[in-house]
Amino acid sequence: MPNLKEVRIRIESVKSTQQITSAMKLVAASKLKKAQNAIITLRPYVQKMQEIMENLSESLEGSDQASYSQVRPIRRVLIIVLTSNRGLCGPFNSNVIKTAKQHISEHYSQLHAEGRVDLYCIGKKGGDFFRKNKYNVIKSNIEIFDKLKYDEVVKIAEELMGLYADKTYDHIEIIYNRFKNAAVQIMTTEPYLPIVPKASGASASKTDYIFEPGKEQILGELIPKTLKIQLYKAILDSFAAEHGARMTAMHLATDNAGELLKDLKLSYNKARQAAITKELLEIVTGAEALKG
Repeated sequence: MPNLKEVRIRIESVKSTQQITSAMKLVAASKLKKAQNAIITLRPYVQKMQEIMENLSESLEGSDQASYSQVRPIRRVLIIVLTSNRGLCGPFNSNVIKTAKQHISEHYSQLHAEGRVDLYCIGKKGGDFFRKNKYNVIKSNIEIFDKLKYDEVVKIAEELMGLYADKTYDHIEIIYNRFKNAAVQIMTTEPYLPIVPKASGASASKTDYIFEPGKEQILGELIPKTLKIQLYKAILDSFAAEHGARMTAMHLATDNAGELLKDLKLSYNKARQAAITKELLEIVTGAEALKG
């Protein structure tokens, strides 16, 4: 049985850890509220923009934006992996990394073996892991989450659009955690480029648009803007999911610390009781010896 001093030290240590995790939970909850409001407000707008773009994607042929809808033989792939810059958020980062590895293994194993699968990592954790494991990481952006703004995401989106338009890559995908609620994040793998027309089964819901001032001008504005907002939505989703995962992880850590404190206090009381019993026995034994 540990002595009283050792148990007291452990109790103080766990109390200190519990205070830290409780504070981190409150900070994450505060950040989550703002990020959650932002993504919930943005989703309907993005959904409608994508719906319009999918309906119009067949009209891209012959326009200046046709390069974004060209389905080419896949010779080189770029995968955008969204993780966080910091840990202490449960399986948030490990799930993204695991999904990315599995996706590459299942769909692009041959291309990966030939060195034709590249990664664009947004978030420090993903970049560090894939570099360490010898994946082709062309870029790692860790500054985006310091001050997450649409204008900063636009720069990344324009870079990606340029890489596809000049045929550096034939297919671009995004892998990230989609925010559902504070406790649930949904692993999502979605295509970014090329723009895929609506499936034939969805033709019944296809909308006929009247173009004013003209189709070419509207497509020239709509397509790049939709691609930019799609990437912004994915990053904002990941950002909200990160804070939700961290809040949940810190809540569990705080509860676990409370359970551990109960066990330690019980051990302390048992050790204290044993020490008192031992002292009483020594006193009684000494008294008996004096009588003799």
